[in-house]
Amino acid sequence: MKYNLMAPCHFGMEAVLKKELQKLGYEIVEVMDGRVIFAGGGDAIARANVFLRTAERVLVIVGDFTATTFDELFEGTRSIDWAQYIPENGRFWVTKAASVKSKLFSPSDIQSIVKKAIVEKLKETYSTEWFTEDGDSFPLRVFINKDRVLIGLDTTGESLHKRGYRKLVSHAPLAENLAAGLIMLTPWKYDRILVDPFCGCGTIPIEAAMIAANIAPGMNREFTAESWDHLSPRKSWYEAVDEANDMIDMSVHPDIQGYDIDDEMIKAARQNAVDAGVAQMIHFQRRDVSALSHPKKYGFIITNPPYGERIGDKDEITGLYRDFAERYAALDSWSAFVITGYQDVEKYMGRKADKNRKIYNGMMKTYFYQFNGPKPNPAGRRAK
Repeated sequence: MKYNLMAPCHFGMEAVLKKELQKLGYEIVEVMDGRVIFAGGGDAIARANVFLRTAERVLVIVGDFTATTFDELFEGTRSIDWAQYIPENGRFWVTKAASVKSKLFSPSDIQSIVKKAIVEKLKETYSTEWFTEDGDSFPLRVFINKDRVLIGLDTTGESLHKRGYRKLVSHAPLAENLAAGLIMLTPWKYDRILVDPFCGCGTIPIEAAMIAANIAPGMNREFTAESWDHLSPRKSWYEAVDEANDMIDMSVHPDIQGYDIDDEMIKAARQNAVDAGVAQMIHFQRRDVSALSHPKKYGFIITNPPYGERIGDKDEITGLYRDFAERYAALDSWSAFVITGYQDVEKYMGRKADKNRKIYNGMMKTYFYQFNGPKPNPAGRRAK
């Protein structure tokens, strides 16, 4: 059976997620702020969960209707053939409701009414007044945008950014799926040097190494829908993981480096890289940003420096960005990609970014600044 599936992502990452889905061979139905809708069968549920690097989760859209009142929300939900998705002993609940520019805006009321409507429909279908709910879990999410209601069955469970390798984290870690998306927004390829001078617990270097070795981010974790044989047969999950295993290429030797001033973070980054299976591809080192250098003429910096919100000393942040800008200027043929909420990045870099993209890191508005270096020509000389 073919479904409309929805993959939410960080705001600003929709284009990257769309390309990922197209590369997997799926038809794009619609692109919205913070989510992409695509078409696929039970195999798509498994493959999307296993392979997508930038998505937060994968949902089966079971309801798509307009509601401007709670009565319309109730009736629209009740009209869905819920028995097609939820067995009689299924445990179901509305784990989250979100509303934007809509007449219905109370998340708790939306959750309560949708749950009640599902119960009433299933009572009628299964001819019962009581549900044990001791079977498989069927969490639901409701999105209302401009009075359009989308109800989705969450096939993922824990967010897709939780790859399983990051057990040790810094104070303000970048989500794994956001880190992967930032890398994919750059022209970096595994045969080019990549340095993260503020690597923290190593997320950007580790995600880069996983991309270089073609390691699917979801191949070593579990998903809620693995037990939903009526929607996505177990065979589909085995085949997706087999496909992922066949695609891994550990023969690559990328030059990926991560620096941080904190010894404990470097230790954490190394352990996280070991757990991700890419330790041999990354060199982590304790190094202050004021010592940033590299002997090679061309390379990439992709980094997430402190923004200032979580560090009380404003002078410390100012000095940090000044040091970074000075060291980057000495790498005269390198490109730098910086995600930050700090307002004076371009001031200290001494130039306007070639491009910047607004991206929401959680609820915080940030910008991904792109400072381009020249492209190396075949002879290795600086391009004119």
